[in-house]
Amino acid sequence: MDLEKLKDNFLNYSPEQRRALLLPALAALGFALFLLIASRGEAVEAPPIKIVENAAKKTLFIHVAGEVKRPGVYPVIQGSRVVDAIKAAGGAKTGIELSQVNLARVLVDGEQIYLSKESAVKSSSNRAKQKAFNGVVHINRATVSEFDSLDGIGPVIAKRIVKYRETNGPFVDIADLQKVDGIGAKTFEKMKDRLSL
Repeated sequence: MDLEKLKDNFLNYSPEQRRALLLPALAALGFALFLLIASRGEAVEAPPIKIVENAAKKTLFIHVAGEVKRPGVYPVIQGSRVVDAIKAAGGAKTGIELSQVNLARVLVDGEQIYLSKESAVKSSSNRAKQKAFNGVVHINRATVSEFDSLDGIGPVIAKRIVKYRETNGPFVDIADLQKVDGIGAKTFEKMKDRLSL
């Protein structure tokens, strides 16, 4: 069927019939144009992909020893403080002085927290007894009085060592004591035989 025949047939229809044929055809054409325009749309930039870091915090294992109610190794969440590890161990025993312990220091995996019976502040009458201590000084848990018993170390430098340890975390090597202001190579040589981690 060619176009001429279609045209003749269309012209043979009455005006009402032609309208009835044209309206649905125009509506279909309009709908097709609408779909074409709507489907093209505007170029939308894809939102940037956010890389979500693992929100789960790492578990640290801390050895709590000395004068606590339940000494042992305890798991704590990364970002925990010294006070949290002591609480995990049931807290300090009655009468234990905590003023020389930095309870707010952030914990490091694998470290040891050691609470001693001795108060860091002693009366002058006990000074001779402190100096009489001649055992091994464990630098990561020694008290001010134990550091004070070392050759070449007085109460001021002893407090400085404890403060340095609380601020910077446990010592990795006994030679790290030389990082504390006031401890030089000569002083270190005098006392190194009595030091241990």
